Amino acid sequence: MAMPESRALPHGEVAIGSGGDVARVIALANQKGGVAKTTTTVNLAAALQEMGERVLVVDLDPQGNLTMSQGLNPDTIERSMFDVLVRSLPIEDIIEKVELEVAVSSIDLAGAELALASMIGRERALEKALHPVRDAYDFILIDTPPSLGLLTINALTASDGIIVPVQCEYLSLRGLAQLQNTLAMIRDNLNPDVEILGILPTMYDSRTLHCREAVEMLIDNFGDTVFRTRIRKTVRLAEAPVAGSSVLAYEPSGSAATAYRSLAKEVLDDAQAREHA
Repeated sequence: MAMPESRALPHGEVAIGSGGDVARVIALANQKGGVAKTTTTVNLAAALQEMGERVLVVDLDPQGNLTMSQGLNPDTIERSMFDVLVRSLPIEDIIEKVELEVAVSSIDLAGAELALASMIGRERALEKALHPVRDAYDFILIDTPPSLGLLTINALTASDGIIVPVQCEYLSLRGLAQLQNTLAMIRDNLNPDVEILGILPTMYDSRTLHCREAVEMLIDNFGDTVFRTRIRKTVRLAEAPVAGSSVLAYEPSGSAATAYRSLAKEVLDDAQAREHA
């Protein structure tokens, strides 16, 4: 994988643009792995950025797949989200500017849950870390690990809303109930305003009856909460991270890039509707 040139933003330097509103913080969450959380975080961010929005992506997964998908090597990163959450390092100090602005992960993050366990306010470590930069961005997207542990709870506590990528198969749909239970606990104890912004069908293949029935089941149970956009299976979504880029940069006119632009428009329309509600 080619490693693009990157730089950490000096402390206090963030991508200040016009406008004074604080960022809308969105976690991409599903305790099931392999549902395109990281793919969606990267490409939704790229699509929003293409539309002129100021976007920060936060890699909260110890696997560091988002960090790697932007051409960075988690194994050589000296300071990461671990230092932000556990050692109170300012998040500006670990943001790398590549195609996107990325608050990077490293393998050290695997020890964050254990390190946070004995800390007072452990569920709010990420919320506290994001506070100083929320007015520098329009959107902050958080890629979460495939579990409902303390890192994911931090993400849900810090967020205004959640996007749930769901693979179009029956077993993936069953995991939504567990996520909803966790979300109810978060609302009761930590963040009463967080809600599911939308459920995103991924790895969609309209040729298979099972896939179509899974989407129908989602709509029957969740109605308008299901995004209109469908993320279809395509090899381009696997090739783009190997090249260290989003699919919008890798194949700008392809069907995958078009789908994520459609999703970004849905997210923007939702944000504007809530703002004027």
